[in-house]
This record gives sequence, structure tokens and C-alpha cells, in this order.
Amino acid sequence: MSSGGKARVGNIPHELTSFVGRRREIAEVRRLLSVSRLVTLTGIGGVGKTRLALRVAADSSRAFGGGVWLVGLGELRDPDAVADTVSAALRLREGRGGSPESLLVEYLAERLLLLVLDNCEHLVEQVAALAETLLRACPDLRILATGREPLGIGGEAVFRVAPLTMPEANQGTTAGGVLGPYEAVNLFAERAATVVPGFAVTESNQEVVAAICRRLDGLPLAIELAAVRLRVMSVEQLLQRLTDRFALLSTGSRGAPARQQTLQWCIDWSHELCSPAERELWGRVAVFSGSFELDAVEGICTDPEAAGPVVDVVGSLIDKSILIREGDAAGAVRYRMLETLRDYGLERLQETGEFASLMRRHRDWYERGVLRAESDWISSRQMAWMVRLDAEQSNIVAALQFCLTDPAEVDAGLRMATALYPYWRVRGRLREGMRWLAQLLTVHGGEPSMERITTLYVLSVLSGLHGDPEVSALYAECGAVLASQLGDRTAGALMADAAGHHALITQDSATACDYFESSLAVFRKEGHLLYMIWSLLGLALASDADGNQTRSEECWQEVLELTEPRGESIYRGWALWGLGTGAWHRGELARAKEILTQGLRLARSVDDQTSAVRCVEVFAWIAVDAGADRRAAKLMGAAAALSQAGGSLSTLYPNLIVWHARCEHKARRAIGDRTFETEFRHGLEMSFQDAAAYALDEEGRPAASVGPGSTSLTRREQQVAELVAEGLTNKSIAGRLVISHRTAQGHVEHILSKLGFTSRTQIAAWIIEQRQGQQS
Repeated sequence: MSSGGKARVGNIPHELTSFVGRRREIAEVRRLLSVSRLVTLTGIGGVGKTRLALRVAADSSRAFGGGVWLVGLGELRDPDAVADTVSAALRLREGRGGSPESLLVEYLAERLLLLVLDNCEHLVEQVAALAETLLRACPDLRILATGREPLGIGGEAVFRVAPLTMPEANQGTTAGGVLGPYEAVNLFAERAATVVPGFAVTESNQEVVAAICRRLDGLPLAIELAAVRLRVMSVEQLLQRLTDRFALLSTGSRGAPARQQTLQWCIDWSHELCSPAERELWGRVAVFSGSFELDAVEGICTDPEAAGPVVDVVGSLIDKSILIREGDAAGAVRYRMLETLRDYGLERLQETGEFASLMRRHRDWYERGVLRAESDWISSRQMAWMVRLDAEQSNIVAALQFCLTDPAEVDAGLRMATALYPYWRVRGRLREGMRWLAQLLTVHGGEPSMERITTLYVLSVLSGLHGDPEVSALYAECGAVLASQLGDRTAGALMADAAGHHALITQDSATACDYFESSLAVFRKEGHLLYMIWSLLGLALASDADGNQTRSEECWQEVLELTEPRGESIYRGWALWGLGTGAWHRGELARAKEILTQGLRLARSVDDQTSAVRCVEVFAWIAVDAGADRRAAKLMGAAAALSQAGGSLSTLYPNLIVWHARCEHKARRAIGDRTFETEFRHGLEMSFQDAAAYALDEEGRPAASVGPGSTSLTRREQQVAELVAEGLTNKSIAGRLVISHRTAQGHVEHILSKLGFTSRTQIAAWIIEQRQGQQS
């Protein structure tokens, strides 16, 4: 992030290594994006399609007010989940019915936005269909895709990514005597300098370096794999090894194109030059999908007694460019492997006969993690688990997929999927949850069991939230029958809770209250805290809809009393919204604003946009009652924009529509339709952070922080924040603290995220307030 200004919108990752060359390609792809709404980068594996796409996206970010968004499809194996994967990348929460395509269209129709669809080759048909649908309906949308082949739809501009430029054989040197203009040479030199400090291309070695680059066909991945070999050999020895290897392999009759052969034998050679321990770990970590942490490597890929040395082997694989070290996330370093190298590792792993056992260990590891997250959900560790689950989505999907391969594995899959219910609901990933649960249920034998009943409970609730009451009722009825057969009180209470949710969404509030009171009594007696909170939340909404505000208030207050001492965040924010709305009903505007301020700050600190929508909407009603009708119109627009990303509440809270209509009518009557629409449009253009700041009257001053502990800065972050307050740039901060520029940049971004700020100016003002508070 640059110093000052708004935070970049989107999820394009920062580059961890320098980007070499490609100026002409960058310029041409950007030109194509300016004249075509779909541009596809094609080329063989290892040629650099993804890096080029990400650089183009980053360079183009200022042109897209709605942001630039990366959708990684490389690990996706379910062709029916393409639209859901795009929604998840955009951080959209589902909260109403409709196909995922229609929800995407609704969200993207008014936004100037760039989607980067990466690694489409195995899902060309599905990606092409979705891209065509979105481009037809969303006039300001642009798509940049990468794959081995074009998508093949109308209006597509195809750009074939060529290898890096390199000198021809026997070509003379440049005027300066060194091969400076060639991208392959420059990439080799930069990567070589990271393993051999001081390495440079000189007149004495330039011909050898040029020959290495030619031998590797200018393929970036092959060049990076070869450059790390300079740690143990000279450039002359490297060229000789490459030449010998090429001669050996070219005597065979490989059917692949020449450049694909080059990449293959370069990977083969890298594998052979690894130590036995490195080769073994290369194959074993290929079971991971996406990125992963060191503790997972130790828990899955090694025996317990060998857990110590694995750190050194991981470090060696990073040194050899087999593994990529990603930036810190929530205090933990993560690693990943390029898809080409992962595929190679999987082939080697299958040759050893360990594949099935390691996939089961992988599943067991992530099952334990998901179950631990559920047990820790009502605690101060909730946000840390949400961050971890966000990062582990690819591995969780792979573990669930493994559970579908054999009926003997499906019970573990049901346990995982039902434990993910709180996460899926908060993140608004309703369809994802329903899809996995339904698939697992189909494979399951059907005998009464707690796993099956809990699955039917979650499916019933999620179906209702998604706007399908008939299916919700069917699941609730099936679950009730099985619970009766099992004779388990908890199972029966769960299905009563499901019936309560169904009654609530069908607006039978009295029946809903009866069911929730019934389930709550059982959960309270058994001391099941999470289930008890679920029933209290449902009962609070049902009681309010039934006109019993006193009982509703009691339930919200009990949720607050259960969650606040434990440091829980999500349900505490929901309770604050409920209590604030009740205060507004009673005409206690100052009290309502005070409670909702706490709720909105909390929602912002944990990225709960669903709760934020509720709070911003009630802030609009307060503004109407206070006579601030322009402000109310703007807040209603902001709430409408957030509801597209955060999900609709009307499914569970139909009274909201009535109150919204009354307040909107009153505001329109006060300021006129034209003024209302103008202010409403201004609200629609707000980001989540801007809308929260406006609702909280924080514009021009730093936002106060209320959160689950994540808002406290580490000692290093506090140092960085103080240097930001002194006006230092990221580069200057890096120099002062003797850290890399990228690390300094990462600290600043973490500070902005933790404190809910959007600019360095807010950090500076916050530091000044801290100092003044300490002096007083």
C-alpha cells in the first residue's frame, strides 16, 4: 500500500519476489483489456501466465473502483461450484434464494470491476458459460483469464504468453558488453543473486548464462529451478549438467512439445538432485491443496518422532524453489507449491504407495482442526479460528472430497461438515454447506445416528435461510423421525430448533416460539452452550415477531451475558444489534445509538458484514427519527450495498422490510424523491469500511476499536504505527527497523486491518490520541 490514500480494493496478493521483464506483454494485455471485456492468457505450464495476469491486474487497479479480484480455480474439482467459488473470492454472503449466477449478476451489475480467473483449463466449459452470463448482464465488468486454451466465447481476446526473451546462439553482446536487455538472462541473474550474493552477469560469464537460458527455452519456472543450483555449482557446471541431461532425454521418444519436455526434464533433474528426505517430503506435501502451515506438515507428512528435522527439510525445499514461503497470516507462515510441481509430487507419491494413507492422515488432521474450531467457537479464539478456516478452505474441501470416496469415510465427512456450520453461516456460504452436506448424506447408509441427525438439522436451517421453506420442512421432518428412533434428547432438541427456524421463516412466530422454548430447555439442562445460543437467537427473533418484546429483550441480553465474558464476537454483535433495535423501538434514540455503535464496531473488527448491514440499517431509522433525512437516505443506500455482499436479513426478520418502508417513506416526504435518490446513490457507492465510518460519525477522525483481542497491536506493529505517525514511508520504516520493504508494508496493512482504518492519516491520529491519553 502506498503511503496515505484509500486501501486498495480487492484481493490481489502482493508479489513476494521481483517481477522481471514483460513490459511489452503488460502493455499489450492492458490495451486488450481496454478494448475487450474478456482477455485470456494462454500458454504452457511454467511460462508465467499467472504472474503476468497478477501484474496486469495490480497495475490496472486504479481503473476499477469495484476492485481487482483473483479467483483461483486450480484446486477446484467440482464443475458445479465455479460460481460459488467466484462468490467466495468476492466475499459475498448468501442470505436469500436465487442461483449463485443470479446473485453474482446482481452484485456485479453496477460495479466497475476486474475478475482474474486463474487456471481455467480443467473447467473451460463451466468457466466459459459463467463468463458469458456475467459479461452479458454486467456492462462494467472485465475478466482476465488464464489457462492452457481460450474460453472460446464471443468477444474474447486471446494473448499467448511466450517464454522470456533470450539471446540467439552466437549473437554478439550489446554495446555495454553485457546481455542486459534479455528477460531470461535478467531473471536468472536476479534469482542467482538470492542464493549467491554478489552474483552478476559479466563479460566473462554472459555466454554461459545465455546458453543456460536457451537450453531452458526461456521458461520462467525452469530458469528459477535451475538458478538455485548455483548454491552448489558454477554456471559452467550448471550448463554442462543441463547439456548432458538434454542429450540423454532427447534420445527417447517423448510425445510432448519441445518446451513441455524442457520443463519436464528440468523438474526431473531438480527432483533427482534433492536429498532422499527432500524427495520424500516433496511427494508428501503434494497432498495439500492450496497453502498450508508447518504444523500440518509435521502432523501429516512425518512421524511424531521425526517432527523436529522437518523444519530443515522445508527450508531446503524453499531454497530449491520447490516450496514458496508466503507472508505471515495471523502470526503463522504458510507455504504453497506451484501446481506444476504439486502434480509432479503427486505422481511420485502414487508411485510409493503412500497416497491413500497420507490422504486419510490429511483428512484426519483437518477434521480435528474443524472440530476444535467448533468447540472453541464461543471463546476469544473464535476470530483466530475464522482466519485459519479462511486460509484452509482448499484443504478442507480436499478432505471433504476424500470422505466421498468410500462409505466407510462418510461419518468423518458429516462430522466435519456439520462442525463447519457456524463458519459457513457467518461467512454466508450457505450453498457450499448445503452442497457438501447433501452429497455426504447421499453416500451415508441412512441408519439413525447423531451425525446424520445433525446433518439434517443443518440442512434444514441452511435451506430456510436460502429461501427454500419446503425443503427446509422436509429435512426437519426426516430428522425428527430419526431423532425419535434414536431416542436421544439432544437430537430431538436439535430438530425442534430446526422446526422453530422453519416456522420463523414461514412467519408462524407463535409456533416458532414454542419450538425454540422447547429446544432451549433441553440445551440449558445439558449445558450445551453453542446450541443454547442458537436457540436463544431464534427465540429472540421469533418473540419480537410475535409482539413479545420483553421476551425478545431477555434472550438478546442472555446471549450477551453468555458471550461477552468469554470473548466471543459474532453472536455478541448480533445481540448488540437486537438490543439496539429494541431501544429504538422504545424511542430511546441515544441508548440505541450507543448500543449499535458497539455492535457495528465489533462487526467491522471481525468482518461480519451481515451484522454490519443490520446495524447500518437501524442507524438510518435513528437518523429519520432525529430529522437527519439526507443522512438516513445515504445510510439506507449503504445498507443496500452491504446487503448485496452481506446477505439479506429479511428471510429471518420480515418486520425489517416494514420498518424500512416506513422510514423510507418518511424521509422521502421530508426531502423529496430526487434528493433521496441522490443521497441513496451516494450510499450505494460506499465500501464496507466507508459505510461503517459514516454510520459511526468517524469521517475525518480515527475509528475506535472494539474487538475480540485482534485489535491489540503487537510490539513490532506498535513500533511501525509510531513511525507512520512520524510521517515515514514504508521504505523509510524498513530502513529504520532493519527489515525488508515488503515486511514493513505487511505490518502497515495488518495495522490498518486490525484497527479498521483506511489510511495512514488515521493511524497517525490514533497514535496521537494514545499519547495524549497516557499523559492525562
